[in-house]
Amino acid sequence: MSTSTAYAAHTGLAAARATGLNKVYGEGETRVVALEDVSVSFGRGEFTAIMGPSGSGKSTLMHCMAGLDTVSSGSATIGDTELVGLKDKQLTRLRRDKIGFIFQAFNLLPTLTALENITLPMDIAGSKVDRAWLDRVVETVGLSGRLSHRPAQLSGGQQQRVACARALASKPEIIFADEPTGNLDSRSGAEILSFLRNSVRELGQTVVMVTHDPVAASYADRVVFLADGRIVDELHRPTADAVLDRMRRFDAKGRTSSTSRRTRRPRPHRPPPGPQPCIAPHCATCWPTRAAS
Repeated sequence: MSTSTAYAAHTGLAAARATGLNKVYGEGETRVVALEDVSVSFGRGEFTAIMGPSGSGKSTLMHCMAGLDTVSSGSATIGDTELVGLKDKQLTRLRRDKIGFIFQAFNLLPTLTALENITLPMDIAGSKVDRAWLDRVVETVGLSGRLSHRPAQLSGGQQQRVACARALASKPEIIFADEPTGNLDSRSGAEILSFLRNSVRELGQTVVMVTHDPVAASYADRVVFLADGRIVDELHRPTADAVLDRMRRFDAKGRTSSTSRRTRRPRPHRPPPGPQPCIAPHCATCWPTRAAS
């Protein structure tokens, strides 16, 4: 366990935590071990990227931690709330009140304006919108002049900004982002990643992002690597080159466990987006002062 992870676990500063988490699908010959004895902590006010080969369990981990999927054994908590054992209505309330989601698909309602899409979860919950906070979020994502536009009138990058603002508007304890730049061009992807980083730095948000892209991972404070359903490595203050080198080492060594021990779940291959401008916050070339500090 890393120093920051251990500190968060010891002081109770973790926004989310998994302890001995296991996820198994099926039985007998169809049994698939998706996650095996995973223990990890996500500190408050931290941007964490989860990476690993296709089928490594990274999306499964996010879904279990977000209450979108059940766990077979072990513990998963959001703040001080244990997810294991919660009933459907309790999980729905938890996701609504404490968790923000950003997916590869923007999931916007086409008949609503950008502002209506942003406030929709709070409108459904019947909770009051904090206008001062909403204005700050809208300004941060750069949507001030687009709030009356419907999704069809917005670019892909602008639609994902609406999705980001929707995730932030209710002040969740943690935001889970699953391949948030997967459907965007390189420039729009860089803008979204910069926004996520700024939401941590300036708004104190906690973000956990699943990605396959080393450039996207370099925006994070920490990268957690999975292989065969296990956490196998961790990297702090990552650069794109360091992340890529770590992933290549995994490929060179092969899987951490034999294929006979664990049946693999087929997953669609998602090719990385085109070349992106290197404006990652920990890049020693673009940010030499921060990288050296």
